[in-house]
Amino acid sequence: MIGPELVLVLSAGVFTAVVCGFGTLPFFFVDEIGDRLTVVLWGFAGGVMLFASVFGFVFEGLGEGTLWQVGVGLVIGVLLVVLADRVITGYEFAPREMAQADFQKLVLIVGVLTVHSFPEGVALGVAFADLGIEGDLIVGGLAVPALAIFITVAISVQNIPEGLAVAIPLKTFGVPNWQIFGWAVFSSIPQPIGAGIAYVFVTWAREFLPYGFGFAAGAMIYLVLHDIFPDALEHGENAGLPGRGRRELAIGVVLGVVLMIPVILLTE
Repeated sequence: MIGPELVLVLSAGVFTAVVCGFGTLPFFFVDEIGDRLTVVLWGFAGGVMLFASVFGFVFEGLGEGTLWQVGVGLVIGVLLVVLADRVITGYEFAPREMAQADFQKLVLIVGVLTVHSFPEGVALGVAFADLGIEGDLIVGGLAVPALAIFITVAISVQNIPEGLAVAIPLKTFGVPNWQIFGWAVFSSIPQPIGAGIAYVFVTWAREFLPYGFGFAAGAMIYLVLHDIFPDALEHGENAGLPGRGRRELAIGVVLGVVLMIPVILLTE
């Protein structure tokens, strides 16, 4: 029987998936989004995720185990995302070139984002490892750890530009807005699935928790450095922004870190 803890974890995963659809909402009102703002959003999401990974997952992992255990988990997390990249290697997403694309290409784009969303779901599930044991917020009578709140927010913020990434090519092909919203949410469905699996595992075998924290940190850091930041710069280059949009990306990263610092301090 599914307990209230798992229901809450799954609900957090569903929430992050639905937020991915929020990235498509601007198209309900305008035909396109400013390129500078898009790059800033990518940077903001990356800044939040990097900060949460280092000062959340890594520090929590060191509190539960040794540097070696966290390090091993981190390497495994990176390797998993690398493996996912290899599975979909050779397929790139260039929104401004989608006018010549076909439906299979569109499905592939959604598939790429879907593959990448599973490690984020795992990170979310690990963050809830101490749910009901200790926490800074009470939800449904359960103590929710601050780390779980951080990661839920971080992944949600990161999902907004990902939703936009899904929306741009679909909009080009005249797909109705509500269908675009549905595709964006669908691309993040692995997040609640990964969250549920990871949560059950780390609570069932808590001796693996330091590895789990390291794994989550490795997966998220790699995703930011290998996917989010390069995608932002590629978007900036395609848009003709000065310096490929590095300034906008940096502004977003700084804003993300600045947002996270007081949150960390308030929960210590």
